[in-house]
Amino acid sequence: MSLVGASGSGKSTLLQIAGLLDGRIDGEVIVDGLACSALSDNRRTRIRRYDIGFIYQIHHLLPEFTALENVILPQIIAGISRGKARKHAREMLEKLGLGSRLDHRPAELSGGEQQRVAIARALINHPKILLADEPTGNLDEATGNSVMTELLRLSRDEGIAALIATHNITLARKMDRSVTLHNGILS
Repeated sequence: MSLVGASGSGKSTLLQIAGLLDGRIDGEVIVDGLACSALSDNRRTRIRRYDIGFIYQIHHLLPEFTALENVILPQIIAGISRGKARKHAREMLEKLGLGSRLDHRPAELSGGEQQRVAIARALINHPKILLADEPTGNLDEATGNSVMTELLRLSRDEGIAALIATHNITLARKMDRSVTLHNGILS
């Protein structure tokens, strides 16, 4: 589903709330049937680790790590063995057309390649929910369309519920459903 709205309309704030990163709300966030407002920080962190994948406009890749290592890291944190993590990361990056770029650091990758690494990192632990905040906002139109097509294909193939914030109406139309955020009101 796309979340469309102008800059400053609250898209990022809504994603922060949905991702359990901001708990100061008058309401409830329910993830997989579990009300999350009263949960401890540790429990919320655990839900983010296993159930929610995040993609940001700025990739937030670790510059000292290769593409492969950036995708391995969330798996290691989740308790997956290094061997399995490496195999899964390689497969995911190959699905995204980065098989020949595994050993490159972020500075050696194009913006589109960096964003595909960020997508792989967000999806590698098979989250139930994917939250993406302007994931193509820093990319040219052709690269943005390519990255969005890959992101949608992977999330659909994996059965992941995706909420993707964008101000790009063309990209929003590629999604199954679209909601608009205006002055803090969804429609």
